[in-house]
Amino acid sequence: MIDLASHSLWVIGGVFVAAAAVIGVAGVKLSSVADKLADRTGMGEVIAGALFVGAATSLPGAITSISTAAQDAPELAIGNALGGLTAQTAFIAVADIFYRRANLEHAAASVTGLGQGVLLVVLLAIPLFANAQPDFAMFGIHPASLAIIVAYAFGLRLLTQIHDEPMWTPVQTDETRQALSEPEDEGQRADSDRSLWIRFIVLAGFTAAAGYAIGEASLALVARSGLSQTAVGTVFAAIANSLPELVTAIAAVRIGAVSLAVGDVVGGNSFEVMFLSAADLFYDGSIYSAMSEADRSTALIAMIMTGVLLLGMIRRERSGPGGIGFESVGVLLLYAFSVVVLFV
Repeated sequence: MIDLASHSLWVIGGVFVAAAAVIGVAGVKLSSVADKLADRTGMGEVIAGALFVGAATSLPGAITSISTAAQDAPELAIGNALGGLTAQTAFIAVADIFYRRANLEHAAASVTGLGQGVLLVVLLAIPLFANAQPDFAMFGIHPASLAIIVAYAFGLRLLTQIHDEPMWTPVQTDETRQALSEPEDEGQRADSDRSLWIRFIVLAGFTAAAGYAIGEASLALVARSGLSQTAVGTVFAAIANSLPELVTAIAAVRIGAVSLAVGDVVGGNSFEVMFLSAADLFYDGSIYSAMSEADRSTALIAMIMTGVLLLGMIRRERSGPGGIGFESVGVLLLYAFSVVVLFV
């Protein structure tokens, strides 16, 4: 094992950038393969999409949080998980810039999207509650870690019911876009299930290795730069591990698949909260007790950003300054504020 901390910042930065590039390229390909596998499982659109696509795009971040927690760097692990939430939510606002027809939140309004946002807020409340309580663990695992997994599984089931039998639906306008399930063409069906699984495993291996490299480079960056674990995890590691979501979101809106852009990010954010559960398993102690004030602030800002997006889906506003929605502007400002807070 190479000790990156013994090398110069240039070498550390090179490893970091190379790993981020692998995550960006392989992660997008992995997301595409995962989406095809989700369509063929028969598990249901919401559950299969969340499990396959969510796990695929979140794999590098999960590996980073697990590996850094195992090496007694809990703040880096937590920062990577929570920073990924704010970064990916900000990516929706970035994608809105590329969607010129209308406000992206308005165009992507759906009852499932609203449900995904509510589930994310509930999941984020669990680690915040655990942090406010005395340190406690059973067999080395905090009960909050189990609560997150159970709540996520229950939420997926509830989202499936909402998708199949909604109590209400958004009012459709000229700019609202429905998510359509299109049958695979002959070229797509030419990929056998076996070949898809092989590609999935190979690409997952690349992104997992890159996620581990991001973790090692982040630890070295903390040691050599003097930056805090929280700052490196929340900004640098989180953005690097979230690149597939950015590329996928921009590509989706450019072809008009706005529900895919918003749904995959918001739904994937819920999956990322489970990074904390995974990190808790490998950390010697309660990962929630290691949350700093900055971590709590990041989690709360992620909640506010999600709330702003949900309001954007409910409100009938179609455009904002320069074509970008006012909600997207608010999300970008909130993300900028969350970054500034870490360095002041």
